[in-house]
Amino acid sequence: MFKGSTPDSGAVEMPVLNPGEGRVPLFMPHVPASAEKYVTETLRSRWIGQGPKVEDFETRFSQEIAGGTSPLAVGSGTDALHLAYLLAGVQPGDEVIVPVFTCTATNIPLLYIGAKPVFADIDPETMNVSPESIRSRISDKTKAVVVVHYGGLPCDMDEIRGIAMEYGIPVIEDAAHAVGAKYKGVPIGAISEYTMFSFQAIKHITTADGGMLMIKDEDKLVLGRSLRWFGIDRPKKQQGIWENDITEIGYKYQMTDVSAALGLAALDEWSQTFQLRQNLLDAYMSELDNFNDIRILGRPRQDRLHAAWMFTIAAERRVDLQNYLFANGVETNQVHYRNDRYSIFGGRRDDLPLMDAIEDDYLVLPLHTRMTVGDVQRISQLIRSGW
Repeated sequence: MFKGSTPDSGAVEMPVLNPGEGRVPLFMPHVPASAEKYVTETLRSRWIGQGPKVEDFETRFSQEIAGGTSPLAVGSGTDALHLAYLLAGVQPGDEVIVPVFTCTATNIPLLYIGAKPVFADIDPETMNVSPESIRSRISDKTKAVVVVHYGGLPCDMDEIRGIAMEYGIPVIEDAAHAVGAKYKGVPIGAISEYTMFSFQAIKHITTADGGMLMIKDEDKLVLGRSLRWFGIDRPKKQQGIWENDITEIGYKYQMTDVSAALGLAALDEWSQTFQLRQNLLDAYMSELDNFNDIRILGRPRQDRLHAAWMFTIAAERRVDLQNYLFANGVETNQVHYRNDRYSIFGGRRDDLPLMDAIEDDYLVLPLHTRMTVGDVQRISQLIRSGW
């Protein structure tokens, strides 16, 4: 059962890792016990591909988490980003300003299109993209701005959207880390023209793999639904009134009902899942806030709600700390890397001094629903003991 829950709280039975017992992995999938029932019912039904459960999951996710913005469920977060770039009108040769520090999945879809990612530097306190760096990279070729809410802490959206509005370009949010986050009281998913969520295996909500694109423009939503399914108007085809012509190059990016069943089970216990993650984040802050040998990155802020997907610190001799924690049963790692290290993006840039300064020092600590506050306390005690 979730730590601190009561028998009538709606929480489901989940094994936990108790302090001192075995290793604490860096990530663990969160699959509710009720998912087995949801999936079994789906497998025994008429629909196992894209069907009514996909639509149910879209509706519930939008209403319960993303502020009611129009949803488009797809096979992965990467699919969602590719569609967002296409719907935003990104074409070959266009420039898109993107964070240098993110999963490569943020930026690789731009290469599908033949567009050019223009890397912006980080805010060294959060690892989010720097608004000042975004502004310095705007050109007459800039088609869009992409932001990533690293670890679950929302970016400086007022500043970023102000820049984008000044130049008449859309903002595309990669919210893979930010399910449940809010910025100044507004849910992430309800702010920008396009917002992507990921349901990959170790995210807050998993559908084994999957994603959701939130779209503000209803006309773009209609086009997105077509692009998700080979460019076919699927509702018209199912009604027998499709004229059997395809006018847009589409993709096979749909979510299946089997995946959506996992998502629906996760939504049933979302409040408990999110609260546990918040409790673990709060425990890290309490244990490590005043320890001078490390620096907490992405501290919670009063004007935004942290989604508590990852907890990241910076430390000198980071490799020594990582090895020390591993020897004591705690997995840690540098989960994301600067994208300009990869040859596909053209090689390392020399105009990213803030990324340069921290790239050897940051480290992600475990934060997932198989943990207890006691696990956080043990990890923190190990860090405070020195390495």
